[in-house]
Amino acid sequence: MEEVGTMSNIFCSFKTKESLVLELSKKIASYLEVAIKEKGKASLLVSGGSTPKPLFERLSNIDIAWDKVTIGLVDERWLDSKHKDSNELLVRSNLLQNFAKKAKFIGMYLEDIDVFQADSKCSEIYKEKLFPFDVIILGMGSDAHTASLFPLNEKLEEAYNLENENLCISIKPTTAPYSRMSLTLKAILSAKNIILHIEGDEKLKVYEEAIFLNDKYKKPIVSILNQNIKDIEVCHA
Repeated sequence: MEEVGTMSNIFCSFKTKESLVLELSKKIASYLEVAIKEKGKASLLVSGGSTPKPLFERLSNIDIAWDKVTIGLVDERWLDSKHKDSNELLVRSNLLQNFAKKAKFIGMYLEDIDVFQADSKCSEIYKEKLFPFDVIILGMGSDAHTASLFPLNEKLEEAYNLENENLCISIKPTTAPYSRMSLTLKAILSAKNIILHIEGDEKLKVYEEAIFLNDKYKKPIVSILNQNIKDIEVCHA
């Protein structure tokens, strides 16, 4: 593993995806154990997609006090939790297994309410059940979106507003299916430990372009990487 610091980012490069998953899972478990030791509980917020599946599986096999951990989502498609594209289903199927089946899970999706009416309710639940956040694992798309903060979306200004007291914001992407709920920038940056997990040459190129850009509306990952509030650990293989 090679570690390099740039701006507020700590970049860790791994030779293989397997070594990344091994080391990152141990790091996450360590952060959770520290939180449990300090306050008797810990919260972990994770992202969807195909990239984190092996990480979830490996993490679930690490024996920590999972009964003291509450797991939530960074973002969610506004779909029933049994839908094949639900992030909740992904997490339940890959992370809430083995030792980690003892963890509590708090979903974002709320039945019988329109996503654009659910910001405050979702935020209240997250504040009560998950906040403060101990560990957040972010992903990044090839379009530089992270969470469900998509490029040039009309809701980005609200999502980036650090005076916004809501932890969650509803968003309808123009470049991806389904309406969604996402954490706001302020909510993400509030976490004690923030990790960006990316894999492959394409994602590395997007990351390298983003750290030299200031346009957080065209490349939303810029809002996370190029700020002076919190260090971001970037893990790539």
